[in-house]
Amino acid sequence: MEEQHTPETTPQAPEKEAPSVEERLEAALQEIEALRTDNLRILADSENFKKRLTREKEEQCKFAVAGLVEELLVVLDNLELALSHCSGNEACKDLFTGVDMTRNAMLEVLRRHGLTPIEVQEGADFDPALHEALGHEARADLKPGTVARVLQNGYLLKERLLRPAKVMVTSTPEQA
Repeated sequence: MEEQHTPETTPQAPEKEAPSVEERLEAALQEIEALRTDNLRILADSENFKKRLTREKEEQCKFAVAGLVEELLVVLDNLELALSHCSGNEACKDLFTGVDMTRNAMLEVLRRHGLTPIEVQEGADFDPALHEALGHEARADLKPGTVARVLQNGYLLKERLLRPAKVMVTSTPEQA
């Protein structure tokens, strides 16, 4: 015959001891601390992300006009070319004055938007960060490795190089 088990006679697995109130409290406090740490990290990440977005947006706004200014530099170059061809010609005096006024007005507008011409003088040291060497010119009157002449003006836009000045660099007569 089969033996019937009653609750009193049923073999039971040994009971685990229930965690004490102190142990449960300690576990809850550790979980709260972990969640608080996670929350602080997430808040810090969020703040850093906001700051980065703000910085990138400011940078983008600061240089939003760069494309337009670069295109207008071509017009400015043409005005300067016209001035160099009219210079000293009495027949072009009125035209020279008008073109010069137009160039100055355009340059002033561009300056208000952050454009700064790179000042390059003949005889100045060649600076590869600001100048682009297009060739060498033998000049006994200038130290080798200096600017012999400026072929095209260079410009900075809000202290960032927009276009380097295109220059000829001096060399000794033997190097030429």
